[in-house]
Amino acid sequence: MQNSFFEIKNSTFFASNKNKVVEFNLKIDQPGEIVCLLGPSGVGKTTILRSIAGLQKIESGEIYLDGKLISSKEIHVEPELRNIALSFQDNSLFPHYNVIDNINFGSKRNSNSKFKLTTNELINILHLNNLEKKFPHQISAGEAQRVSLARSLISKPSLLLIDEPFSNIDQSLKGELQLNIKKLLKELKITTIMVTHDSYEAFYMGDKCGIILDQKLEQYNTPYNIYHYPNSVKIVKFLNRGVLVNAKVIDNETLENLDLGIIKGTLINKFSKGAKVKLLLQPDDLKHDDKSDLKLEVIDRKFRGTEFIYLVKTKNNDLIPISVDSHHGHYHEIKENFGIKKPIFIDHLVCF
Repeated sequence: MQNSFFEIKNSTFFASNKNKVVEFNLKIDQPGEIVCLLGPSGVGKTTILRSIAGLQKIESGEIYLDGKLISSKEIHVEPELRNIALSFQDNSLFPHYNVIDNINFGSKRNSNSKFKLTTNELINILHLNNLEKKFPHQISAGEAQRVSLARSLISKPSLLLIDEPFSNIDQSLKGELQLNIKKLLKELKITTIMVTHDSYEAFYMGDKCGIILDQKLEQYNTPYNIYHYPNSVKIVKFLNRGVLVNAKVIDNETLENLDLGIIKGTLINKFSKGAKVKLLLQPDDLKHDDKSDLKLEVIDRKFRGTEFIYLVKTKNNDLIPISVDSHHGHYHEIKENFGIKKPIFIDHLVCF
């Protein structure tokens, strides 16, 4: 059986009684994959990165990189021998080095690397032009983060760990940097584990995402599967992309809700006939239809550029978000009636 490129087996990461993750398992099969770790603040995401980098010992379990055991209760390979680069969220630059010297310091770590990108190319990609001679105290927090990332990249690590890399970056620049960095990581096949609190960012950057809740890895899957097939109510509530409404199982392809009526689709999990379940409704599940006789009251409306999210209320006081293209012929004001297309069909019915 072929070994994974990187694997964490049944490990416990500990910083404090509140900041710990237990029984953690994660596999990256091929070099060049990007994994994003999501979770609330203080859940232990940064502790995991520090432990992988070797800055902290693990309480139990094993960590393997490229077939080699680098961490266990008995074995701890020193950080400088792991060929792992960690780019911290906070400024971790050498204060007595200017920007260019900080970046070039990374190239000394792996002088035998076949890395073809030059320092100047990295500076252009990460928008660090005209900062080369400045010192860390003379640049912004976002610029310092990008210098730290450049220093990590130019060392061509076997594994790159990045902690909230876009947290201090202006929104106008963030999209371009995400595109540039993702493209660069893929071209160079640098395996990456990225910590973020932003699910949109994680879903864009990651080949896979892991969501850490209540000291455990609650779900580890592709962004598509996590969004469309959340495996627990905890995941639904954390992502905050939909609501759970009461429904009754009629058969494997039919549910009934007191307010919405019959809902057709395919149940992801099997339930017995007549079972009472909680159905997940996400903004793109229900469709708007001005001519429908199923009307719900508009409680709120959010403009998202390409779409409006209408929040509508049922007779049982469920608040359901519904996405409508922003070029739809007219707006629906608060307290107006909002039509729901019938018959209701949702491709996959996620119930708990």
